[in-house]
Amino acid sequence: MSRPRSDTLLTADWLADRRLHRLFAAIERDDETCWVVGGAVRNTLIGLPVTDVDVATTALPAVVAERAAAAGLKPVPTGIEHGTITVVVESHPFEVTTLRQDIETHGRHATVHFGRDWSADAHRRDFTMNALYVSLDGVVHDFVDGVADARAGRVRFIGRAERRIAEDRLRILRFFRFHAAYGRGAPDPEGLHACIAARDGLFGLSAERIGQESLKLVVARRAAETLAIMSDAGLLQRVLGRAADLGGFARLAAFVHADGGLAATAAEAGLFLAVLAAWSEGDAVALAERLRLSNAMRDRMVVAVKLARRVGAGAAALLHAGGREGARDAVVIAFARGWIGDEARDRLLDEIATRDVPVLPIGGRDLMALGFAPGRAVGRALAAAEAEWVASGFRAGREQLLEYVKTHMTAILAIG
Repeated sequence: MSRPRSDTLLTADWLADRRLHRLFAAIERDDETCWVVGGAVRNTLIGLPVTDVDVATTALPAVVAERAAAAGLKPVPTGIEHGTITVVVESHPFEVTTLRQDIETHGRHATVHFGRDWSADAHRRDFTMNALYVSLDGVVHDFVDGVADARAGRVRFIGRAERRIAEDRLRILRFFRFHAAYGRGAPDPEGLHACIAARDGLFGLSAERIGQESLKLVVARRAAETLAIMSDAGLLQRVLGRAADLGGFARLAAFVHADGGLAATAAEAGLFLAVLAAWSEGDAVALAERLRLSNAMRDRMVVAVKLARRVGAGAAALLHAGGREGARDAVVIAFARGWIGDEARDRLLDEIATRDVPVLPIGGRDLMALGFAPGRAVGRALAAAEAEWVASGFRAGREQLLEYVKTHMTAILAIG
C-alpha cells in the first residue's frame, strides 16, 4: 500500500456536521476506518459549494448496515453489489461505500473485490481530483497528486488514460463534463488524445447514460468552449446525432453566466440542449428520444422551439401559447439563434415575468347557454372565440366574445 500525501488541511462546515460525526462513530471501531471521499473534498479545495458528502470505509457492507442500525440510523442497500449502503442520519442520506478493487472490467460494468487498501481504492477511480479523501480532523489523504490537479483545474486520468477509458467508456464523456465544470485552460493532452482514439466506443453505451452525462455537461461553467473542443474532435456529433449550433449555445451561455435571470442548473438543461441541437419540433423530439430524456423535458423543448419562431407576436401571445416558462424559453432560444437582439430580449423577458398569463374569458358553459350542444359543437365555438380573442390582442372581453359567437353561430356550426 503506497502512502498518501497528507500535508493539506481542509476547513469546512460539513466536516463539523453532527450527522456525519454520528455516522463515523457508528462505523469506526474494531480497526474499521471511514474517510469522506470525492466531490466534497474536491469542491472544498477549489472553493465550490458542496451538495453531497460521500463516505468510503474499510468496513464491509453488511458491517456498515449492522452497525448503522445498532446506532439508531437507517441503512438502505441502494448499491449493495458495488458495496454501497445509503445511511440515513436524522433524515439526511450519506452514501457509504466499502473500499474495493475492480478485478475485471467490461467496458461499463466491473467485477469488484472488497478490500482494505486505500491506495488501491484511489487508483481504480477515474480522475485524480475525484480520488481525494479526508478524515474528520481535516487531513486530506492524496495517493494520486489530486490536490495539485484540483487546484490547477487539470482534469487528469489516474494512470494511463486509455486504460481508464477501456475500463469504462462513459469516462470519455465524463472527461469533458469534468473539464467543463472544473477545468482551466486546455484539456489534458493525454486524456484528450485517448478520448479521441476511443470515440467509437460511445456507440456501445446506453442512451440513458449518455443522456445523463450530456445534461450535466451542457449546464457546466465552461460548456460552450468544451463542446467546441468535442465538435472539433468528432465526439459531439456522435453524442447528438446531428450538427450543433455552437454559436447559439455560446450566446446562451454568455447570457446566463452574465446573470441573465436564468440559472445553469439541471432544471434548465433541456433548454440548453434545445439551443444546441433542435431547430424544429421534430428535432426536439428526436433529440429527446436519442438521449432518453424525460417526457416533461421533451415537451418543454418542443414548446420552446415551436414558440421561438413566433416571438414577434409579443409577450401576451407567447404567454397564452406556452405559459410563463414556455414563453421565457422561446425568447431565450430566439435570442440565442440571433432572431432578436438584446433590447427585444430584455423587454420581452420583463413583460413575461410581470404580466398575467392571458385566460380566455368564456368557457363551455357560456356556449351551452347559447344553444351549442356539448361536445364537438362547443369545442368548435370555443376555438372560434379564442381565435377572435387572440386577434383582438387579448383585449376582447366576455360580452364581446359571446356576441361574436352568437353572430357567427351558423358559420361555426357549419364547420366540419
